[in-house]
Amino acid sequence: MKKVIFICSTGGHLSEMMQLKELFDIYDSVLITEKDKTTQNLTVDIPIKYLTFGTRKHLIRYLFIFSWNILKSFIYYLQIRPDVVITTGAHTAVPLVYIAHFFKKKIVFIESIARVHSTSMAGRLMEKKIDKLIVQWPEMLDVYEKAEYHGPLL
Repeated sequence: MKKVIFICSTGGHLSEMMQLKELFDIYDSVLITEKDKTTQNLTVDIPIKYLTFGTRKHLIRYLFIFSWNILKSFIYYLQIRPDVVITTGAHTAVPLVYIAHFFKKKIVFIESIARVHSTSMAGRLMEKKIDKLIVQWPEMLDVYEKAEYHGPLL
C-alpha cells in the first residue's frame, strides 16, 4: 500500500484538505498540519503530526519557527518515508515538498480555490518541484504552465 503524506497549513488550506478525506482510507496516510487552537480537536482516522504554527506577520519569530519546521519536516519525512506527498499549501508544506523532491517522490499540489487569477507564494516556490499541479478555476490554466483543471474540491 502506498504511503501518502497529506500536508497543509491550518484554516482554508486544511478545510480544502479535508475535502480529500475519502483518500485517507485508500492509502497508508498521515496528515501533517500546524498545531493551533483550530486543530486541537481535529479528528480523522489517520495519524496526525503537527508543525509549529507561525505567521509572517511576526517576521523575526516566523523565521525561527520556519527553521524549526524545516527540521521537523525532515524528521517526519524520515519516519514516514512516503511514496507521495499531497498538499493544498501553504508555507507549512514548502519544506516537505522540497525534501520529497530531493528524494524523488511524487508530489501533488492543489492550488487554493481562493486563487483565480494569480499564483500563491507557495505555488511559486513549489511549482518546479511538483509532479502534478491541480487548479480549481479554469482561468488558472493560463497562470501555471503545467496546471490541470478538475473543478473545485468543495
